[in-house]
Amino acid sequence: MPVETTTRLDRVLGAKTAKAMAEQLSLHTVRDLLRHYPRRYARRGEVTKLEDLQVGDRVTVLAQVRSVDSRKMRNRPGTLTEVTVGDGASTMKLVFFNHRHARLVPGAWGLFAGTVSEYRRRLQFTHPDCHLLTGDDDEDWARALIPLYPASKDVSSWVIQRSVRLLLDASGGFGFVDDPLPEEIRARHGLLSLPAALLDIHRPTSPADVERAEHRLKWDEALTLQLTLAARRRAAALEPGVARPRRPGGLLDAVDAALPFALTEGQRAVGEELAAELAREQPMHRLLQGEVGSGKTVVALRAMAQVVDAGGQAALLAPTEVLAAQHARSIAAMLGPLGRAGELDGDPVGTKVVLLTGSQKAVARREGRAAVADGSAGLVVGTHALLQEGVDFADLGLVVVDEQHRFGVEQRDALRAKGDRPPHVLVMTATPIPRTVAMTVYGDLETSTLRQLPGGRGGVASSVVPAREKPSWLERAWARVREEVAAGRQAYVVCPRIGEDAGTEEEPDDADGAPDDALFDLATERRPPLAVLGVAEGLREGPLAGLRLEVLHGRLTPETKEATMRAFAAGEVDVLVATTVVEVGVDVPNATVMVVMDADRFGVSQLHQLRGRVARGVHQGLCLLVSEAPTASATGQRLAAVAATSDGFALARLDLETRREGDVLGAAQSGRRSGIRLLSLLEDEELIAEARAEAGALLATDRGLADHPGLAMEVAALATDERAEYLEKA
Repeated sequence: MPVETTTRLDRVLGAKTAKAMAEQLSLHTVRDLLRHYPRRYARRGEVTKLEDLQVGDRVTVLAQVRSVDSRKMRNRPGTLTEVTVGDGASTMKLVFFNHRHARLVPGAWGLFAGTVSEYRRRLQFTHPDCHLLTGDDDEDWARALIPLYPASKDVSSWVIQRSVRLLLDASGGFGFVDDPLPEEIRARHGLLSLPAALLDIHRPTSPADVERAEHRLKWDEALTLQLTLAARRRAAALEPGVARPRRPGGLLDAVDAALPFALTEGQRAVGEELAAELAREQPMHRLLQGEVGSGKTVVALRAMAQVVDAGGQAALLAPTEVLAAQHARSIAAMLGPLGRAGELDGDPVGTKVVLLTGSQKAVARREGRAAVADGSAGLVVGTHALLQEGVDFADLGLVVVDEQHRFGVEQRDALRAKGDRPPHVLVMTATPIPRTVAMTVYGDLETSTLRQLPGGRGGVASSVVPAREKPSWLERAWARVREEVAAGRQAYVVCPRIGEDAGTEEEPDDADGAPDDALFDLATERRPPLAVLGVAEGLREGPLAGLRLEVLHGRLTPETKEATMRAFAAGEVDVLVATTVVEVGVDVPNATVMVVMDADRFGVSQLHQLRGRVARGVHQGLCLLVSEAPTASATGQRLAAVAATSDGFALARLDLETRREGDVLGAAQSGRRSGIRLLSLLEDEELIAEARAEAGALLATDRGLADHPGLAMEVAALATDERAEYLEKA
C-alpha cells in the first residue's frame, strides 16, 4: 500500500508492535513515528557515558560485555547471573535471575535497554532487553551512528529503529513527506528540506548530518508554535471589549493620594501602559513580570481602580487563601472609607471590597456573592472560589491573575467567561521569565517588566548553611534568629511539608528546578523532608525556647490562618514556622530573617520567592539556606549560586539551565504532547526570535496562511490537538 504521513502504523507494522507504540509512546501514525526522534547517537568503541545515567531513567546504552558471572542464589532456588558491561570509561551490571542470554560473552557489543536501578552504590539493569551486534546485522555498526530512541517497556530502541527503516525501504525514501515550510523561508535561513532532514535525523552518517537535521526540525517546531501564538494574539485583538478610560477625581486618584510612598519610575511607566490599554475597546492581554518586591500589586490595584471608576468590576485571583486574605486586607486598608461603600462610615462615592474563598462560612459567602452580582462590590478578591458556579458579576471589566504560574489558562478563561463581554486581563508573576519562555509559554500575551525595587529597603544577604558538613553553622543560624528577635524583629522558618500525618499538600515543586539529589549518600536512603510540626516542636524545646513561635500551613482553618498572620503582622509572634503558604505576597516589613530548611528540596525560583518575604522594610535582611547536600555537589553549587545573587533574572536563567525542558513548559507538556521535541528554550533563543518574526510576517499579509496549506494544517493540528495544553499553562 502507498505510505502517507497520515497512514496508521497498524497498516504498515505488525499489529502487536503498533499497539504497543500507540499505548506506551502515543505513536499512532507514520507522521508520529517519523517525528519520534533519537534521544542521542552512539558509535561502537566510543564512550557512551554510563556515568551520566541516573536512577529511574528508562534508557538504552551501547556497551561491551566485560565479564559474566553465574552462581546459585543463597536464599532461594535458582541462578543469579551478573554481566558487567562497559563503555570505555565506566561500567554497570546487568542482572538476570534464572536466565542468561546465550550470546552474552566477554567482548560482545550490544544495545541494552532497561530502567536504571542501584544496588550497593552501583548502577544496574535488572533483566534488560538485549540486542547483540554482530557482523550479520544489516547496518555497519562499527562505522555508522547508532540512533538511540526514547523507548518503553515493550518497544525498545532497536524496534523503533527497524520500524523507521521499514518505512524508508517501503517508500524508497521519505519523498512521500510534504514540506510545509515555504521555500523562501528555507532559502532565507539555509534549511534542509523536510524529507532530507528526516533522513539525516534517523539515518545519519556523521554528526554534521544530525546537526543540520536538528536545526531544520527545530524550525518546524518553533514556527508552528509562533504562528499559533501570533494567531491567538490577532484573534484577541479583534475581540469586542469595553473601554475603561481613566476618570479624574475617582477611586484611582484616591488610591494615589493614599499611597504612603512614591511610585517608582517603573511603576509609573507600566501604570501608564496599562491605563492606555484599558481605555481601548479591544481587551488587554498583558503579562506583568517583576522582581520580588517590585510593587506589582500596587500597579494592579491602580488598574483595578481605573476600571471601577469606569463603572466596571475588577477581580483579583490569588493562588492561596493566605494571599487572597492579605490582598483584601491591604486593599481595604489603603482605600479606607472608599472601600466601605454602603457601610455607616463608608464613602458613598467609593466601592465595596469583597473576599471570596472556598472555606468561608455560608453567610459570608452568600453576602459576598450577592454584592458581586448586584455590582456594589467593585473590587473582588478570591481564590479558585471565584470560578465556581453561583459567582456572577454585574459587569466584569478586569481580571487580574496573581502568580500566574500557579494557574492555567483554563482558570483564567473560566473567570473571563463571567463577563458579558470579554474583560481586560492582567496576569502577574514574581518569577522572572527568560526571553525565550516569554516568547513561548506567554507568547499570546504582551509583556511588561518591573525591575526597579522601591527605595528605602534594607536588601537581603544570603548564605548556605551546610548542616551535615558544619553543624556549628546551624547552631549559629538559630543564634542569629535570636539576635534579630532581641533587636525587635521577626523571622520565618520554612519547611517542605506539614507533618508526618498531615500530608504534603504544600511540598516544594521539584519540577521547579530542584534536582532529585537522592545520591547525597549512596549508602543510605534519603530521609523524608523536614516538617513544620516537628521542626516547630524541636525549636520550641531547643534553640528558640522562650520565643513566641507559631505555625502556619494550608491545613489550618481559615480563621486560624487569618489570626496567625494578623498576629505575626502585628508583631505578636516572633518566629513563624510555615510551609510555602508564605512563598508569595506575604508582606511583613518587620520580618528580617528567613531560614529555609531542606533548601535543596526547593527550586531556584521558589527559593528566590521565599527570600523575597524578608527585608521588605528598612532593616537589612538575612536568608539562610539550610541543606545537608555536600557543598561540592551539583545541588550545593546550585544553592551557592542562589545565595550569590539577588538578581531574579539571572536566577531565572540558572533555573532554566537546571531544569528539564518539559518541566519549563509543564509536566503534561513534555515530549510528543507538546510538539516540542528538539527545541531548547535555553539554547535556541535566536532561532525562536527569528521564527517569531517570520510568523508575524506570514500572518500580516492579506491572505495569511491561505497560500501555505501545509503550514496551516500544522497550526490547526497544534491548535486542536491535546498537545496545545502546553500553551494553557505556565
